[in-house]
Amino acid sequence: MALVIGLTGGIASGKTTVANIFRDQFAIEIVDADVVAREVVEPKSEGLNAIVARYGETILLEDGSLNRSALREIIFADRNEKQWLDNLLHPMIRRNMQQQLEHVSSEYALLVIPLMVENNLQELADRVLVVDVDENIQIERTMNRDGVSRQQAESILRSQASREQRLAIANDVIKNHSQNQQLLPQITELHKKYLEMCRANL
Repeated sequence: MALVIGLTGGIASGKTTVANIFRDQFAIEIVDADVVAREVVEPKSEGLNAIVARYGETILLEDGSLNRSALREIIFADRNEKQWLDNLLHPMIRRNMQQQLEHVSSEYALLVIPLMVENNLQELADRVLVVDVDENIQIERTMNRDGVSRQQAESILRSQASREQRLAIANDVIKNHSQNQQLLPQITELHKKYLEMCRANL
C-alpha cells in the first residue's frame, strides 16, 4: 500500500487547490472524503436504501437521488437522527476510502478529509498535512465564494476544529495566507520529501 498523506484544513483554506496541484503537477492520486461521502448515498446504494427505509420515499428527489436539504433539516432538528446517520455513513465512508487507497498506483496518495480532526480520522494517514490560513482570510474567502454573510461564515468556522487543534496533529504545514501565496514551491518541497520517505520505506 502506498504512503498515505492525510490532507486537511478549515473551510476556504485552499485544500482543493493544494490537492489539485499535487495531482496536476506530480500525478499524485487523490482520495477525497467529500467525493466518497456522495458515492455512498448514490441511487441504489446501500447507504441510500437505508436512509429511504428510515425516512420514506419523501427523502428522495424526483430523479431518485437523495434530497440533501430535506435530510439536513431532519438532522439539524434532531441530534439523535444526526447520530443515526453518522453511525450509518461513517463506517461506509471509511471502508470505501480504504478500498480506494489500496488501489492507488502513484508513489504516495493524498487522502483529503476536511473534518479529519473533528471525526478523529488522522489514524487513516501515515502523515498529516495541514493547509493553514489566517481565520480572517477564511471568513473573507467564505463570504466571497459562497455568498454568505460574515455572521454565517463565522458560525461555520466556529463549528469546525480550531486552527490550533488542526496544527496540533500536523506533521507538515502549507501556509496559504496571502492571495498569491507561493503554493507550488511549498508543494514541490513536500513532494520531494514524500518521495524520499517512500524510497526509505522500500
